[in-house]
Amino acid sequence: MALAHTPLDPTTLGPDAQRALASDGARMMAARGLAPISRPRDLLALLYQLSVEGNQAVREAAQKTAGELPDALLVGAVEDPALDPRVLDHMAPRLADKPGLMQRLILNPATADETIAEIARRTGPELLDLIAQNEQRLLASPAIIAAMYKNPRARMSTVDRAIELAVRNQLTVADIPAWDDLVAAVLGKVKDPNAGRSSAENDELFANVASRLGADQPGAEGDAEASAAEQEEDKQADVPINRLNIPSKIRLATLGNAFHRSTLIRDSVKMVAVAAIKAPGVTDSEAAKYAGNHALCDDVITYIANRRDWTKLYTIKLSLVQNPKTPIQTSIRFMSHLREKDLRGISRSKSIPTAVAAQARKLLSARQQRSGGGRK
Repeated sequence: MALAHTPLDPTTLGPDAQRALASDGARMMAARGLAPISRPRDLLALLYQLSVEGNQAVREAAQKTAGELPDALLVGAVEDPALDPRVLDHMAPRLADKPGLMQRLILNPATADETIAEIARRTGPELLDLIAQNEQRLLASPAIIAAMYKNPRARMSTVDRAIELAVRNQLTVADIPAWDDLVAAVLGKVKDPNAGRSSAENDELFANVASRLGADQPGAEGDAEASAAEQEEDKQADVPINRLNIPSKIRLATLGNAFHRSTLIRDSVKMVAVAAIKAPGVTDSEAAKYAGNHALCDDVITYIANRRDWTKLYTIKLSLVQNPKTPIQTSIRFMSHLREKDLRGISRSKSIPTAVAAQARKLLSARQQRSGGGRK
């Protein structure tokens, strides 16, 4: 959740800043950086105040000035614990390309957790390591851990330490998909064929994969999406996904594209496959393709069958009924929505449970009787 940029109480500002707010003319002078302000923190607070209240010209001038302040002035201001958290949050995006100043802002105890979480979503590995060192802040605000986890620039070792910290303290990070599976992996409840590598090796492997992360085709459906996925698979065939350890694979499922998910969903470790189908980027057409895949593990098929938004689609219902790994009662429930032509094919199929084929024949017979009765 973003920190609200509400106006400050003017009485909390220094006397120089209060005088600069006394008239419209003084406000514009201050917004342009021309007012005499003795303390750097008062200047930042004044520019913040002028950026969030008053007329548009003053707001725009104050925002421009705040982005052009010299580093020598900012050094003492952004590390001042007396500065209001809203002011620090206002300055944070203006320091994104100034790692020395950003470091001071991150270390400032007055900086809000919401600000740190926003920085963690976008910054590079060095500053992420610095954020991860403040264990007290991570435990107080799990959103920071989630933001680090979802930042592909975060080193896998940094993420691992944050996850382990949460697990040790019995903290649930709700914003991380497949959290329970991550906990199981950290606690060693599943055998990891790629365990035993050093943190540096895991960092290098994940960085290799993460450097090739590509966005899925927005709005791609049907044949167009399948073609894009095939091209992506050809392009990324040498990505060492299968060499990643379980926590890295689960994280890749969350961050990756359709190619990564199509690889991970076939992983021999069940929790990795389930993490792939639970990934937020899975599209309807991906789900339809997976629903009809007889080679996937039962838990993946069951997850698809329990997603109401997916099972509203006819193609997914049909694929699930035709998949012998779909629970029988689920297949029978979906069959009442199928067309007669598809029911006829299911009734003759040798690859699905006999109970499902028998139910298809029963439904066909009932429909024929109703149709015949209607003609009399």
